[in-house]
Amino acid sequence: MLPYGRQDIEQADVDAVVAALQSDWLTTGPEVARFEAAISKVAGGASATAVTSGTAALHTAYAAANLAPGDEVVSTPMTFVATQSTACAFGAKIVFADIDPFTGNLDPEAAAAAVTEKTKVIATVDYAGHPVKGPEFQKLAAESGALFLEDAAHSIGSTLNGVPVGQLADLTTFSFFPTKNLTTAEGGAVVTTSAELDKRARNFKGLGMIRDPKEMRAQDEGSWFYEVQEFGLNYRLPDVLCALGTSQIARLGQYKARRQEIHDRYNAAFAGNESLTLPGVEQGAEPMWHLYPLRVPAERRRAIFDELRTRGIGVQVNYIPSYWHPVFQDMGYKKGMCPNAEQFYAQEISLPLFATLTNDQVDMVIENVLEIVGE
Repeated sequence: MLPYGRQDIEQADVDAVVAALQSDWLTTGPEVARFEAAISKVAGGASATAVTSGTAALHTAYAAANLAPGDEVVSTPMTFVATQSTACAFGAKIVFADIDPFTGNLDPEAAAAAVTEKTKVIATVDYAGHPVKGPEFQKLAAESGALFLEDAAHSIGSTLNGVPVGQLADLTTFSFFPTKNLTTAEGGAVVTTSAELDKRARNFKGLGMIRDPKEMRAQDEGSWFYEVQEFGLNYRLPDVLCALGTSQIARLGQYKARRQEIHDRYNAAFAGNESLTLPGVEQGAEPMWHLYPLRVPAERRRAIFDELRTRGIGVQVNYIPSYWHPVFQDMGYKKGMCPNAEQFYAQEISLPLFATLTNDQVDMVIENVLEIVGE
């Protein structure tokens, strides 16, 4: 079956991993620093902390934000549940706000209406790789005394009005899962322009261990000594996987260009079909497309999805609204809260999109979609 997403592994990646395996370091060593520097460059110079997954990046970012029980997080339901579950782990309350159906991103006006004096974080998601309206969320966060967190699991390499993702928010999180825009197998990163947030993120992902004597509360016990002043977790991404990531990130520009070509090919084929709604693009946005979210008639979505799968095309649906999951239903959240998100979900099918997808494969997908939907 043709997958909807997959990794691209070249010989340079294999060589980088082998070299790391043959070095003196397997866990935290020089490759971690190299990878973090490469991420920082893509993110416009913001500090980058590599972690073990996109979920770990979110957990670490909320820890850096000092999220605590009673705090509220305003967020979008059009995402994988990790955007919210990692906040719930700190005892925070999630306040869902609706999306802009044009892009699938959190609507700034809906988010503003959801903000209260308890709002600690406004957590957006760059759906499908399209960056959110960063300046509007920056302004909203500043006015409400909250932090702006951009879940950019889909969008490393994207820009908005020339500003790279990583510079738009107080905290930005990336994911390097195999279907994402570059991979470390499993991995993620937290990016920030704030020295204090960066310090807190690094402490949390390193089990809270402090080795700098100037920051310790105890007297000097010796060079072996360390302190844990706040609990953290072991979210350290090892050298071997960072070596893979540094090799991959060198091709990020190629990946972005190819994903855009595929996106354009789909758009050209589906434009004008009254049964199909194409992904929207805001002026000034240059997405690094992770998904091609095509929308079809809601009453036919399941039949279209099943038939494409039957024909060997591995389509997907992104996403089930977060508050539909039983874990949120058990907390009192109800269907109907965000009608735009629910309608978007009812129509959405993600078509195959990855850097090594050939034009012949794209055309095969197009031919089948049009045949099933009707031209």
